[in-house]
Amino acid sequence: MHFRTGLVLGLGVGYYFGAKAGRERFEQLDRVLTKVRESEAIDTAAEKARAVLDLSVERARDLIESHGEADAAERVIVTPPDPSLN
Repeated sequence: MHFRTGLVLGLGVGYYFGAKAGRERFEQLDRVLTKVRESEAIDTAAEKARAVLDLSVERARDLIESHGEADAAERVIVTPPDPSLN
């Protein structure tokens, strides 16, 4: 419930300040975001992220295929720490 309240509050505040800033500020932010999207650094980071994601998916598939679904699920699931140890 707290997340939903914070989300609604954040959207409301964003809308208020966005409306207050006006069209000129929107266009300025849009120009900056366009430059960021077109930058080489963002392209490189996106390619690396895709490669990591593809590798992770492939490893998960291999794990499931080689050990069966039940065994793989036991290896992937990490048990939370015991609270009594604190």
